Amino acid sequence: MSIDAPTAELLFGGDDTTPMSSDEATVKPWSQARTCLESAPKVWLATTRPEGRAHVMPILIVWVGDAPCFATRPVSRKGRNLATDGRCVITVSGEDLDLVVEGLATRVTADDDLTEVAAAFLDKYAWEFAVRDGVVRDGPLLDAPEYAFFRLVPTRAFGYGADGLTATRWRFAQPAAPTRTTA
Repeated sequence: MSIDAPTAELLFGGDDTTPMSSDEATVKPWSQARTCLESAPKVWLATTRPEGRAHVMPILIVWVGDAPCFATRPVSRKGRNLATDGRCVITVSGEDLDLVVEGLATRVTADDDLTEVAAAFLDKYAWEFAVRDGVVRDGPLLDAPEYAFFRLVPTRAFGYGADGLTATRWRFAQPAAPTRTTA
């Protein structure tokens, strides 16, 4: 799956802002946001519980292809939340940019993709996952805990400059609308 470059624009217009900048020259490129995400040691993931309450936890992410990916146990609260509703938000505070990225998390299932995500975790965090027959395990032992990899396809993102005066919104092509299932 390829993610098209998003449209970058000011988050606020001249009538909306005080003290936020409405100068088009302050719009940040998506490449700056991507670098912030790629280099982040961790981010915060917000999901929605089946009854509608928010759930937020720190996660580790890796960048694979053109999207951030993360790991979680399928039986964890966030894993169960994502199994019924993939809509989620990740946030991170970087040196020069604070980000909020809204999107749709989909479970990575193809063996080649699982192997690629596992290699990215090994490279960035020295965290070794074993992929066998479509199952991801925390390490090489057969009875090691099972994990699931998810890829976040962004739909919209917001970036706030370290100066406290600049804000950018990025809008991505919209993926198909999710349907909520009940377990």
